[in-house]
Amino acid sequence: MAKNPKIEEPVSMYEMFAKLFSHVSKEVVEKFGDEGKEAIKKGVWNFGYERGQNIAKRAEANGLPNIPENYLTSYDMERSELFASDDTYGKDKVEQVFTKCIFASQWMEDGDEEYGMLYCEMIDPSVAAGYNENMECIHEKHIFEDKVCTFCFKLKD
Repeated sequence: MAKNPKIEEPVSMYEMFAKLFSHVSKEVVEKFGDEGKEAIKKGVWNFGYERGQNIAKRAEANGLPNIPENYLTSYDMERSELFASDDTYGKDKVEQVFTKCIFASQWMEDGDEEYGMLYCEMIDPSVAAGYNENMECIHEKHIFEDKVCTFCFKLKD
């Protein structure tokens, strides 16, 4: 009998988080429809905004000014081999192109892209706003449709 490594090996906390988020989101959306979707998005926004504020505190504690160039270096979530991005630093902006994201991979494997988008649409803009009220996140491409996620974190004009 063939062994299934997905069952035998422990899964990452990232995969567990994605699955938990999907299960909770499905229940809320099934029970409350569009109002439930908006509640989930607001909850993700609040979570992200709080994270952004904590990232700003990390930067400050390390003597770094609250500018886009210090955003990723002060980030609160460890990266693992389950994520892959190319990061480009410019004047007053940081750009990222993700080619690998365990959250998106898990949501696609489970057929839960609809619920994953509730998270993806809100999390990075809210973290950026919490980090610096004058910073915006432009998220034009999503792995679900484009096979990459693109982000530009920059100060508002």
